[in-house]
Amino acid sequence: MANSNEMTINLVVLGRTQTGKSAAGNSLLGSSDFESRRSPSSVTTCCSLGRSCRISGIIRRNGCELALCIRVLDTPSYPHSALSKEQVRDTVSSALAHHFGEEGLHLALLVLRADLPLCPDESDHAIQFLQELLGPTWKDFTAVLLTHADKAEEAGFSEEAYLHSASSTLLSLLSSVQHKYIFLDNQKSIIKEERAIVLRKLLNFIRQNKYRVLLLKHSKE
Repeated sequence: MANSNEMTINLVVLGRTQTGKSAAGNSLLGSSDFESRRSPSSVTTCCSLGRSCRISGIIRRNGCELALCIRVLDTPSYPHSALSKEQVRDTVSSALAHHFGEEGLHLALLVLRADLPLCPDESDHAIQFLQELLGPTWKDFTAVLLTHADKAEEAGFSEEAYLHSASSTLLSLLSSVQHKYIFLDNQKSIIKEERAIVLRKLLNFIRQNKYRVLLLKHSKE
């Protein structure tokens, strides 16, 4: 926290190629810091840190309004079309330690597409990657961000109906992270009011975790 009137939350976005990971980071920041486009190959090849402007009207503590600052670390996808798992893991691990080593990480956001089924192999790889990056307490510091929720809505699924029809693989993953998940509408997320709703949900997850942070140090094996 920079001062008594400001709160900074540190986030990292993780996920497969073309899940909307970088776009989600831009939505959280309210900017276009991260390159995001459709491509037959992985777009993001290195980590990049984005910072939001001071955001008001989102959080109050002890009866006083605080200015909120969001810091988001965008990362190469895993699996990646050009980088090995070890290269992605080491790159992300080093960036986490460099940018959040002193203040700590509040949440890792695992980005999944709501309009595509989550298969067991994909879930297993994601969990293993999270465990290697964040350690044994990864579940306490991970939330799932379901992008392209507008596509699921177009198909006739409300959030409740979507979860009722979701695969056991996805439901098991959501249960593992104590049901910390957010649906992100890619069409509406740029709207100020929609962004505020998403940020309040993230802050609620952080509050439920008693504002704890995960301290990460880079170590080469």
